[in-house]
Amino acid sequence: MVPKDVVQKIETYNGNKIKFAVVDIDGVLRGKVISKDKFLKGLDSGIGFCDVVFGWDINDAVYGNSQVTGWHTGYPDAEATIDPSTYRTIPWEKDTPFFLADFSQSDDFSEVCPRTLLKKIRGQCQELGYKAVFANEFEWFNFRETPQTLHDKDYHKPTPLTPGMFGYSILRSSQNASFFNDLYDQLHDFGIPLEGQHTETGDGVYEASIAYTDVLKAADRASLFKSGVKEIAYKHEIIASFMAKWNKDLPGCSGHIHQSLWDRETNKNIFYDAEQDAGISKLLEQYIAGQLYCLPHILPMYAPSINSYKRYVEGSWASTTVSWGIGNRTTALRVITPDESSARLETRVPGSDANPYLSMAASLASGLYGIRNELSLDIPMTEGNEYDNSGNRPLPTTLKEATEAMKSSELSQELFGETFVDHFIRTREWEWKQFSKQVTDWELKRYFEII
Repeated sequence: MVPKDVVQKIETYNGNKIKFAVVDIDGVLRGKVISKDKFLKGLDSGIGFCDVVFGWDINDAVYGNSQVTGWHTGYPDAEATIDPSTYRTIPWEKDTPFFLADFSQSDDFSEVCPRTLLKKIRGQCQELGYKAVFANEFEWFNFRETPQTLHDKDYHKPTPLTPGMFGYSILRSSQNASFFNDLYDQLHDFGIPLEGQHTETGDGVYEASIAYTDVLKAADRASLFKSGVKEIAYKHEIIASFMAKWNKDLPGCSGHIHQSLWDRETNKNIFYDAEQDAGISKLLEQYIAGQLYCLPHILPMYAPSINSYKRYVEGSWASTTVSWGIGNRTTALRVITPDESSARLETRVPGSDANPYLSMAASLASGLYGIRNELSLDIPMTEGNEYDNSGNRPLPTTLKEATEAMKSSELSQELFGETFVDHFIRTREWEWKQFSKQVTDWELKRYFEII
């Protein structure tokens, strides 16, 4: 049932164009601008959207190995379902109305649509009597470039917005105050409230923490945050990059997930128990155990690209092992339990290049797996530097290795369904194949003359 207030807002809207978007397997927003009349009709009947959005890669090259769509299907339209609850206006586009859509009602794509997958996992959480409260925080680099200048220099040596290591710097944020303030203010007006924003360690790098909310809304906010930051940056002739590791000499960009479960009846945070050590409840122990157990089986959900694995370097603020600790930023999972209102788990594995719907679905599904199966937290808590600990299982070091582990795992199919896993694995195998046939600058410099 479409809320009447949303229909009324669109009917009384003076303009004649509406923007809506779906999110593809890589987390890229794929959208259209349509007329008011077409939008209002589509609220009930759905809107046709070429199903190639699940049949091509991040650079629009059609997959040669896809089963759900391809040349063999002729790339017909699929029915996109607009979600009225995602209504907002775009402040940097004269308050044009904007909506998100998914393929929850499409027989062909309900199993492979990232947003629909998260809705499914969220439903499982609710059936257990819990409310999932999530939030993303992102790091990203900013460059004094435009799409054309980047193209002209073949993406070599982009010019950072600011030079030097200025983490938490008031100087650097004030140096580009117009851009910095536009991010905070316009994202808020776009329905993405931030808890904080600051510079990070690295040339021209920022970090922002999005306010927590229901897990589906949190993923919506995270996806729109990334797109919104890029669009606002364009207005200032700046390129914002959420690449996991753009420079080997600089820290990578994280996409950490903060999460907690609340009892739907009592509205109590069930991750906190004042009677237990460090306030860690039994259910939180099981949730942590589930994430740690599932992590090696589903890593591509957190680290989907070739570049993702360049971030997992010791001493780089990124996790390298299956590990956990209290307040520890060297582990894969960081427990934060100061009190009931803010007790939560931070999953530090995802980079900022992760698809928020998939990384949150992975976090929630694996945590619930631990609760359902009453898993014991057998991995010892890390105290001190996890990078010096040789006892914990290392994370896979390439997309190929991680994808093979997920492909051979029955657990991944149990968590996400056979159809989704098959499609997702095919897309990651395709990604590795595209990389494997390239000749890199490193190879040319190393071998071209001397060998």
